Amino acid sequence: MTIEPSERVDRVGPSGIRRFFELAEEVDDLISLGVGEPDFSAPWTARQAAIDSLERGKTSYTANRGKRELRAAIAADLARYDLTYDPDDEIVVTTGVSEALDLAHRALVDPGDTVAVVDPSYVSYVANATFVGADVLRVPTRDDEFVLTRSSLEAAGAADADVLLMGYPNNPTGATMTRDQLEPVAAFAREHDLTVFSDEIYAELTYGHDHVSIAALPGMRERTIVLNGFSKAFAMTGLRLGYAVGPPAAIDAMNRIHQYTMLSAPTTAQYAAIEALDSCADAVTEMRDQYDRRRRVVLSRFDEMNIDCFRSSGAFYAFPESPWDDCEAFAEALIEAEQVAMVPGTAFGPGGTDNLRVSYATDMESLREALDRVERFVEAFPTEEAFEADR
Repeated sequence: MTIEPSERVDRVGPSGIRRFFELAEEVDDLISLGVGEPDFSAPWTARQAAIDSLERGKTSYTANRGKRELRAAIAADLARYDLTYDPDDEIVVTTGVSEALDLAHRALVDPGDTVAVVDPSYVSYVANATFVGADVLRVPTRDDEFVLTRSSLEAAGAADADVLLMGYPNNPTGATMTRDQLEPVAAFAREHDLTVFSDEIYAELTYGHDHVSIAALPGMRERTIVLNGFSKAFAMTGLRLGYAVGPPAAIDAMNRIHQYTMLSAPTTAQYAAIEALDSCADAVTEMRDQYDRRRRVVLSRFDEMNIDCFRSSGAFYAFPESPWDDCEAFAEALIEAEQVAMVPGTAFGPGGTDNLRVSYATDMESLREALDRVERFVEAFPTEEAFEADR
């Protein structure tokens, strides 16, 4: 007997990011600009809170929705984005934003529904929609500086969709959306009765302006699920803690699945998160300032190399155009020749075909060295044909 994967799983290939990481792992002296993970550790007081919770023997389950103290802290923190949620029935704490995204799909999307997905976008978006049997409709953004517009939604046919799945600040492009840019998108969602899943995991990481949540716009709170967490701003990726906020009926449905699958998010991580929200704002600001300095260095260096690079304003990604026609070939050759890893834009959908995702969540010395290597490589091999001829 051979056990076969379900048809839905079979429709989703391996993650383009993961495949590339496995390739890079075989290379010595590698500098990775591919990982979407802070190079900082979680603030010390947050780590200390986690340690203290273990020493006090706090190793049991929490409430399914998460500790009440944490939900209250999340609600208070969201007020700075003009978002107001009841900790008792409008918040569920999850095992990372990845689980929150999965719950949103399983609880609120039926087989045959259509999920409109911003393109390019994080690799999990299309996969989650596919896993629940939804049809995926990609909304191209390349011609609009990687932001959603009303015209792009109309042209893609999103008026007939059931859900709009968006993520700003955006992974992989680093694009952000202002209130003026979000308002026509919100109007479109209201007019066509779309539910919105808004992944705002990079909300803390914007440069030169504050983050705006689409849920804060008139008429959007009741149709939006906001997904967020502690991985990026607080450098707590390994603690796996996220959350979702939204209308009570939606959160109740998500929690019903959560209580049968995860029971509750990791208890130790919840203690760390309470402390992070309570006392780690300065650490977040310091990390954000570091990212901004690196961002400006990366953009400047690509300018010097005459490589067009999108002027990112959020997250910790740059999105330069690939010097070669084939971004995957370029990325693989760069690893082979100079031991520098970037992620081909093809991993993030058709809209990323001509680009590379460059993470600047690495220390400045390594970043400068990696960019020196890229410059040397591009000067030596301006085309794929030149590289192949030299092999």
